[in-house]
Amino acid sequence: MDEKTEELRDLFVDATGSEAVTERQEAARGSLVDRDADAVEARVAELVATMRERYGFDSGLAGADVDDTGLADEAYDRVVFGFFDGEDDETIADALGGAGAGVDARTVRDARLDLHLVADADRDTPFEYTALKRQLAAGREIEAVASALDVDVDVVNEFVPVARADLASTRVNDRFRDEFRDLLTDADMEASHAATAREDGLREATEDIETDVSL
Repeated sequence: MDEKTEELRDLFVDATGSEAVTERQEAARGSLVDRDADAVEARVAELVATMRERYGFDSGLAGADVDDTGLADEAYDRVVFGFFDGEDDETIADALGGAGAGVDARTVRDARLDLHLVADADRDTPFEYTALKRQLAAGREIEAVASALDVDVDVVNEFVPVARADLASTRVNDRFRDEFRDLLTDADMEASHAATAREDGLREATEDIETDVSL
């Protein structure tokens, strides 16, 4: 390659770290299937156990598949995997035995919130969601919150567990939510971000070369 081409390549590598990114993409290409599935499952189980010990779980169940505080840890593990696999609460409930096991979509929703796994749809409130979080963070009683938001108490109660899950997650800097995501999010998204970074870096490097040439 000529001197300018070589300089362009060097600037590109310096700007984007493309060689290192390519190696990471090659190692993680595809999805969770290419990772150590056993290690991922074990780490998810550890996180669930840690959260149970720290917060206590109570998804409102009783039966052979659960312990005294709600769903068994293995069921919570299944909720985590299902959530990041794009399954809705009803699908996860069916996988856990459905009505025959005393598990319904509401139970799964409660379990998700135990795990700080809040979906965007959970925050779709008929009032300002951030206002609800502020009220709860200030320790206001539900009746006072409902009055401040000008909605019925029953409506507020529907979204209180969601807001409390978000607040609990924020207090630990989204530690559990982020680690679940890091473990279970498909590598394709990471590859897309890497590709964008390379394109931006190449554009900047090219502009630098063109500036040098014009001078």
